[in-house]
Amino acid sequence: MKVLYLNPDRGIPVLGDKGASVHVREFVTALSGLGHEVALVCANLGADNAPPPASVIELPPDADAADLLSECARLGLAPSALADIVTRREVGRLAYDRVFSARVMDALDAIGFRPDLIYERYALFHAQGAALAARLGVPRLLEVNAPLVHEQERFRGLALKAVAVATERASFHGANTIVAVSEEVAAYVRSTGVPQRDILVLPNGVDTSRFHPGAGGVAVRARFGFGDAPVIGFVGSFKPWHGVHFLIDAFEGVARRRDDARLLCVGEGPELASARSKVASLGLEDHVVFAGRAPHADIPAYLAAMDICTAPYLPTSDFYFSPMKVVEALAAGVPVVATRIGQLPALVEDGVTGLLFTPGDTADFSARLLDLLDDETRRRAMGLAARERALADFSWLQAVERAMDRGQRLIDVRRAA
Repeated sequence: MKVLYLNPDRGIPVLGDKGASVHVREFVTALSGLGHEVALVCANLGADNAPPPASVIELPPDADAADLLSECARLGLAPSALADIVTRREVGRLAYDRVFSARVMDALDAIGFRPDLIYERYALFHAQGAALAARLGVPRLLEVNAPLVHEQERFRGLALKAVAVATERASFHGANTIVAVSEEVAAYVRSTGVPQRDILVLPNGVDTSRFHPGAGGVAVRARFGFGDAPVIGFVGSFKPWHGVHFLIDAFEGVARRRDDARLLCVGEGPELASARSKVASLGLEDHVVFAGRAPHADIPAYLAAMDICTAPYLPTSDFYFSPMKVVEALAAGVPVVATRIGQLPALVEDGVTGLLFTPGDTADFSARLLDLLDDETRRRAMGLAARERALADFSWLQAVERAMDRGQRLIDVRRAA
């Protein structure tokens, strides 16, 4: 079928290294791999990675001062409200959304593309995907990755909360199916009045053809001089809830018992500098390597260089994530030691493909790492089981096929009506 993939979030550069950027590319690549023709419309193309196999159309926000003032008038805001940077950003998103449907139609006309289905990644203050689907007369699947209103208010500031809630509900209720990345996200969607029958829970996946045990780990180990040392790894963002400082504390306990152990941290973020300082203060410089930012194309080799991968998320009451790095590690044949929280127990089978530890318990985390370091036979068996589990349950092709099966049923119902 012909699929129109919409990514109206300017904060997700399609060719970037963010997890959301990778998600977009992997999903579109899997669509193409299943034989679908895809047009990808995005607000921000970005750079640094190869584009997915699709007709890629960038429609960057282009609201000028007059557009922002007009949007303020529609919202009943005084022009002076634009002096606040948060309000100005939100008004800009609403102005972009107001013309989004018309701009997409013009872009599709220019390339002669008429979709059978819309698949949209939900973005805050954007609801015009529903109008576009109605205009085209096609079903719309809306992917929801997080409770964005709550997330925005908590971490980045939210000025127009009532408008954000209203546009979110309009977007949710204007979809034929909501694709939720976790049960926690599905519960949030249900709380807005969407019935369970209209929700499909679809965890993030992995390209098992790129992530595998032979993906170049030997070269990575040689580059950092690891030799035969056992390597514990972390791949992700250096942000508070990802638990890098907690990981370093746990690794200190490991290093006291196993002087040969090494910790490889891949990524960047606001806590990178403080993590380096912490390692120095603990005297672990010879045991810890910070590899820095790595393009997603290089991540398979980093994971293949690890003996154990960690997912040290900190305890929280609203863990709604579906971590791609976990399933990527499993596909690489690397057992994962993860926090027992949210979706992680469904991804990591305790004692089979990895080990789970009590959230926030440094001693338990260290003990689980040492359990695997001290038992190479068990560690290797878990790695084999991890790879088998990824092949059986977590490939992007399987995930996307489930979404398209739902889409085809919606198309069939519409045609029969």
